[in-house]
Amino acid sequence: MTEIASPVSLMDEVKAQARVLVPVLRALRAELGAERANRLIGEALRDWSKSLYHRIGAQEPGGPKQKFDAIWTDLRPRIGDSVERDLLRDDAEARDYNITRCRYAEFFKELGEPDLGTILLCEIDFHIADVGGPEIEFTRTQTIMKGAPYCDFRYRMKTGA
Repeated sequence: MTEIASPVSLMDEVKAQARVLVPVLRALRAELGAERANRLIGEALRDWSKSLYHRIGAQEPGGPKQKFDAIWTDLRPRIGDSVERDLLRDDAEARDYNITRCRYAEFFKELGEPDLGTILLCEIDFHIADVGGPEIEFTRTQTIMKGAPYCDFRYRMKTGA
């Protein structure tokens, strides 16, 4: 992702990334074997994504919680209707919701590459929470991308955050 506040929907961006990454990943698997290729691509994409969100967070004003909120404020419009969610709680102490439909998971499952989808999409939630530093605690025990019926997002905001 080049920037959060982009006029391009996140779905369109992900599809463009997949058009490049899937053939590269498949060629590497053929040359190096699936385990080694998956590990190399996974490590590279994880490092890139984590660095990206930390750079974006560094550009946002305020403390860690404000940076976390700013990233999500910019990202949500790009996500649009690609996910359906049930909001369970949203207050100063917690933000809990379940994603009940994920078009990203549908797309990557159709490609036969849900692990790539996990790296490109599901794992960014942890990178964004990490921008919130010690003020944000994020847990998720399951994702649609990995075959669960829903994704469970649980954020805890530290007192004073």
